[in-house]
Amino acid sequence: MKGALKVAITGCGVIGRTHAVALQEFPETSIVALVDAIPDAAETLAAFIEKSGRPRPAVYTTIAEAFAAEDIDLVALATPSGLHIQQGLEVLAAGKHVIIEKPLDVDLSRAQEIEAAAQAAARHGVVASVISQHRFDQASVAVADAVDKGRFGRLTSAIASVAWWRSQGYYDSGDWRGTWSMDGGGALMNQGVHTVDLLLWFMGRPVEIHARTARLAHDRIEVEDTAVATVTFENGGLAILHATTAAYPGLTVRVQLMGSEGSAVVDNDRLEYFHSADATSESSDMGLQGGGNQAEQELAKYPAEDYEAKDPTVYPAGHVRQYRDILGAIAEGRAPGVTVSDAVNALATVRAVYVSATLNQPVLFEDVLAGKYNHLEVRTGNTATESV
Repeated sequence: MKGALKVAITGCGVIGRTHAVALQEFPETSIVALVDAIPDAAETLAAFIEKSGRPRPAVYTTIAEAFAAEDIDLVALATPSGLHIQQGLEVLAAGKHVIIEKPLDVDLSRAQEIEAAAQAAARHGVVASVISQHRFDQASVAVADAVDKGRFGRLTSAIASVAWWRSQGYYDSGDWRGTWSMDGGGALMNQGVHTVDLLLWFMGRPVEIHARTARLAHDRIEVEDTAVATVTFENGGLAILHATTAAYPGLTVRVQLMGSEGSAVVDNDRLEYFHSADATSESSDMGLQGGGNQAEQELAKYPAEDYEAKDPTVYPAGHVRQYRDILGAIAEGRAPGVTVSDAVNALATVRAVYVSATLNQPVLFEDVLAGKYNHLEVRTGNTATESV
């Protein structure tokens, strides 16, 4: 593609600004349009971009207006979750590349609709990806590489926990927060979906999910602030999945992966522990100490400059690394590192947790994907009703 890749950002709140900051790392891109139903939000972000030394983007209230006025190559969707599919389909129908913030959507059947559209678009060289920036963290890459090479032996179990705190004020700050229709769920959908994605990336495809959810520390929300599930995977491995926004004052995000020949712990995006039997043998052959925690020697295999520690509130390193992958996919005509199908599987897992908790029984992942529970109106706890 000749010239700068022309980008539009739709949704100009906090996450929209994150995308703008990430894109400033790539001189081959140019943010030419900002889209928001609230013009003041778009104008504020436009001023921020201009102050950062980039040309001030034009401002529009709809994607259609932006497409009519600008030559756009790529659209970043940073809008509320319930709008992602409608807007994503609009972008793909126009033949534009699209990046969708997590979660893909709040509705699995709609998500599968855009999955089909993305697969069709890919045949014409159009790239569609969903933000899952923690797949590009140094620790995650190290663990995924080890899994891919079989260095942990047979994966036997995992524990994935998101133990955060969100105040009542957080939920009261927007009418859409804490609602099934626009947020799509609570602690698991909104805060935990990245960790669900990592769990599936490491462990593989789920088979069965058995879960409970509860609302324990917040008022005036429909969704859960605590969810716990057990997950069985195709490889026979078992996992515990936990997400909460009721862990005052807020603890860490932690994924423990355990196998017959090694284990790893990722805590708040850092490789806290790594041990592989093959590394022990290799170190022994070289006369080195190979036992215990091998995290430091594993991390040494990855270019330090790609993982320089910076304040995530100022520099969104994960988004930058994922944008590097997405822009590479566009330039090289390949699939991105995170596909829409990956996001659908994460969403289906979250949906399976909600279905299981509502029915108070285990559910099969493939049944959820196949639409068996599409008409089930999920609830926090176990109060099932069928929607018509």
